[in-house]
Amino acid sequence: MRPSSFESIPMMTRVNVTPIIDVALVLVIILLITAPILSVADLDVSVPEAHTRETESDVRLLITLGKTGEVALDEEILSVASLRRELTRRLQEDPKLFVVVRADQDMPYERVADLLQLSRDVGAKRIAVASRQKGTQ
Repeated sequence: MRPSSFESIPMMTRVNVTPIIDVALVLVIILLITAPILSVADLDVSVPEAHTRETESDVRLLITLGKTGEVALDEEILSVASLRRELTRRLQEDPKLFVVVRADQDMPYERVADLLQLSRDVGAKRIAVASRQKGTQ
């Protein structure tokens, strides 16, 4: 009786991890692209244009004032009283946080000034107003 040809072929005993690594890298790239989009509240805002320098890459809190007057802290929409409490809590945890106020260009400046004053009142030392570079959308 002849030995079978299958017996002479060595079996593959290792797992090929290359496809797993490829999938993991694609997921990391997707995460890196979508993370900045998810960190901003879903309020329709058209910020005013200005000649500014780029913001430093510091840890920051983003206060957003929408076209209809809604207010959000990072991605969470809050009332003004809740904003004060949450802002106070976060600034007590890290007093060096950089607070950025992002408001629609059609909002009255008084509302923006109120948010800036609120930030100052609860202890923010570093405050900025968001704008877009002239010529960019």
